[in-house]
Amino acid sequence: MIPVEEARAQLFDLVAPLPAETVPLIEASGRVLARDLRANRAQPPFDASAMDGYAIRAEEAVRGAMFKVIGESAAGHGFSGPLGAGQAVRIFTGAPLPAGAGFVVIQEDTQQNGDVMTITADPGTSHNIRPAGSDFAAGATVSAPRRLTPADIALLASMNIADVPVTRRPRVAVLSTGDELVMPGEDPGPDQIIASNSFGLHAMLRELGAEPRLLPIARDTLQSLREAFETAEGADLVVTIGGASVGDHDLVGEAAARFGLERAFYKVAMRPGKPLMAGRMGAAAMVGLPGNPVSAMVCGHVFLAPMIRILLGLDRHVPDLRQAFLAEALSANGPREHYMRAVVRNGEVRAFDRQDSALLTVLSQANALLVRPPHDPPRRAGESIGYLPISRAEGD
Repeated sequence: MIPVEEARAQLFDLVAPLPAETVPLIEASGRVLARDLRANRAQPPFDASAMDGYAIRAEEAVRGAMFKVIGESAAGHGFSGPLGAGQAVRIFTGAPLPAGAGFVVIQEDTQQNGDVMTITADPGTSHNIRPAGSDFAAGATVSAPRRLTPADIALLASMNIADVPVTRRPRVAVLSTGDELVMPGEDPGPDQIIASNSFGLHAMLRELGAEPRLLPIARDTLQSLREAFETAEGADLVVTIGGASVGDHDLVGEAAARFGLERAFYKVAMRPGKPLMAGRMGAAAMVGLPGNPVSAMVCGHVFLAPMIRILLGLDRHVPDLRQAFLAEALSANGPREHYMRAVVRNGEVRAFDRQDSALLTVLSQANALLVRPPHDPPRRAGESIGYLPISRAEGD
């Protein structure tokens, strides 16, 4: 067995950033920007009014001053003429400032009778103008790599960028193995169970930004496994579930070797998830996960998630553990790194009493994995301890 840190490092060496593709801006949210983009124009592209009111010369913005209103400037329809002394232009938020104007008096501080406007209150010191380029200048950069958020999409749109270079989504083939498995909705035999791991991992991989594909369940024969590996052709990453242990029916390792697997390692000093296998199979990386459902999902969080980040062109990032205070004492840990299903709320973390690697109900209720290093001594309630979030919002 190798330590988690060493296993993760070897897994990282199996993958590299994928090439870029160009997608329309409307499809780019959630994708990873592959190269820097530069603004095609400034924002705002002209001096613009920040308020509804009247544009005047800055030196004339005093209470009691009177002006002749000579026109109007609205968003999309600016006033084309110059602004002279004693003149005002009715202006609206976002509209271009007339030439010669240096101040916008808000309409609440004015009164208009006919074509005469009077400043009726102290106009203050704010000019109520958004200078050209005050948000960003032409040529301003949005740096890559970054996972594009809705706010980023709005920014790129305002930069007049219609097409976006993004890293291609990693193609991940997900293969469940075992004679005991049937698909959800099928009628299982008396000795069979429903294939749940592949669906959980498929959902996880999609959320991470990958393009997962479920392969048909492979039965416990070398021929069935070989046929399954053939259907995984074209994948960047092949993830198998089950069959990676040492039982008489655990044939994934042998089948993968016959299919050209160059094994990197087998077995990791962690719980759950010890019978983990990895290597390279042709052009694809291959990870063999344990068959127990919680083990498979925990390994997904610990190993697959950072591998997908690398394939997407993000950094070789291992998330820093967050810290919370133990709600209850914990006994000493054994020789393997332990990822305990837990709930974090209000700065406290509480591990579930039941940590069996087959209990999906417990995993479904958890929002964190409490991480115990090998041989971690007993911990008292109130001590600070590290955990890995496994939901978007702790406490949900």
